[in-house]
Formats: sequence, structure tokens, C-alpha cells
Amino acid sequence: MLLWLKLCLGERIMTKEIIVCHSQEEIFTKSADIFTVLASEAIALRGQFTVALSGGSTPKGMYTLLASDSYKDKVDWNRVQLFWGDERSVAPDNDQSNYRMANEAMISKISIPVENVHRMQAELVDIEAAAKDYENTLKQVCRSREGEQPCFDLILLGMGDDGHTASLFPGTKALRESKRTVVVNWVEKFNTNRMTFTAPVINHARNIVFMAAGANKLQPLKEVLTGERNPELYPSQLVEPTDGKLIWLVDDAATDGEKY
Repeated sequence: MLLWLKLCLGERIMTKEIIVCHSQEEIFTKSADIFTVLASEAIALRGQFTVALSGGSTPKGMYTLLASDSYKDKVDWNRVQLFWGDERSVAPDNDQSNYRMANEAMISKISIPVENVHRMQAELVDIEAAAKDYENTLKQVCRSREGEQPCFDLILLGMGDDGHTASLFPGTKALRESKRTVVVNWVEKFNTNRMTFTAPVINHARNIVFMAAGANKLQPLKEVLTGERNPELYPSQLVEPTDGKLIWLVDDAATDGEKY
């Protein structure tokens, strides 16, 4: 088994690895391999695999691969609990919906119980109540004790060209949240609310896989990985797991020869 897969397993210790891939397709394959290995281990140890999905074109490629004949039988989908790290305030059938993207690319093509798919209802008028309901669902499914953050087996993240991740955008209120798990975040640049995971729950995960591809990610990636710490400007810098594994999957275009 490759070293980068071995490092996903075993005891929970804070580690970080940056894997440079030669193409987006290689990112799809490596992330799908990580997903299947972690799923098998989590189900064997804890009886279920809890994962938070991300929006974006790179994660979509991974979802498509996981739903293919080559991969879908590698996962016991009856034991998988799917969540989302963020969602736009749109209906689930809207073409901007993170849920719709994942459903079309993967969920509709695999045998997963409908009760195991936990969609963010960010389209509701009372989005604040919906965020609190989602928090309660996280705690119940992830079996969190009172006062503890839910502990996901895997959280998938992407990074925008402004350095945001999930719906933690530069200069927004959610960046300073220290207790809540899921919040409503007003994003001025889009003039809308988003529902999003907060940094505390992200950093409590056992494994985090960050995916960044394309030349437009070159500058923000450099700032996030090697720049002066300023999460108000580059929110992806907030991702620092307290007791888990952080893997960056990036392509040649996003690194342009930089050694991290």
C-alpha cells in the first residue's frame, strides 16, 4: 500500500501531507482511493463512515469516479453517512446547489439509503433554524457527547481563488466562530446567505482532504501554505486539524514547480 494511504490510517495524530498530481484526473483517482480506504477502516472500527462532501468541479470528478463500476462496490454504502460542508441558499434542484451536483454525479448512481443522505436545507426562509437543526443532526449521527464537536471520519474541502473554503469567505463573520458547528454566513460579494461548517468542526475531523487544481489556485495556495498567517484574508489557513490528518491534493498548474 502506498505511503500516502498508510498515513490516512492508524492513530489520530496531527499530520499534514501535500501531494502534487500531474493532472486533475490523478486528483480524482487519489481522492477516490483515499475515500474507499478510509470508509473500510471506519466501518470496521466504528460501524459507520461519516463524511462531509464539498462543492466544486474537482470534487465532482471524484464523485463521478466513486459511482463508476470500478469503485462503487468497494464501499459499503449502507454504512456511509453523507453530509455537506456548505450549501447555497437555493432549492435542491437548482443548478447552483452542491447537493444537486453530488446527487447527479454520485448519489443517484449508488445504493445508499435515503436516510443516510443529510442535505443542508439552506433554501428555507428560516435558515437560522435550519442551521441549528443541521447541528443537531451532526451530533446525533456522529454520536457526539454534550459539549463536544462532532468528529467526522472525512471532510472534503475545495479552495476558491480568493482562498475561501466551504462557505468561509474572506472577511465574513463565520471566520470568528469558535463554538458553533454549523452557521449561517452572510457573503457580501454574492449578496446572499450561505450555510456552512465552521473551523472548529472541520478541525475536529479525523481526516481532511483539500483539493485545489488549476492555475487560478497558484497564488492563493502559496499564501495559504507559506504566507503570513491571515485567515481573515485567506480563510483556508483556518484548517489546522487538532488531532487528525490533513492531505492536500494539488495539480501541477496550482503549484507551478513550487516545493511545499
